[in-house]
Amino acid sequence: MKIKGKRIIRIFRNRYILSLSLFIIWIGIFDGNNLIERRRDLKIRNKLIKEKQYYKEQIQEDGKRLKELMSTEENLEKFAREQYLMKREDEDIFIIH
Repeated sequence: MKIKGKRIIRIFRNRYILSLSLFIIWIGIFDGNNLIERRRDLKIRNKLIKEKQYYKEQIQEDGKRLKELMSTEENLEKFAREQYLMKREDEDIFIIH
């Protein structure tokens, strides 16, 4: 057991290994771009990529819906009646939930 301990101490007395070890610890823990920060940034990046994809899909769906609404006057009237509860002058609307 003592021989292993002395061997490890002797290895860390080497200035190159000591420098490399300190560098790895510094980059891994203390640096502004350390591993913890990098992991957090990757999570945020992945979340933003998913949101971007969601909004692209929504834009496509809304574009199709807009094209459908503008195609005929009947579709526009149907949309106005359903979404904004618009009515003709001689009508009454009853909302049932």
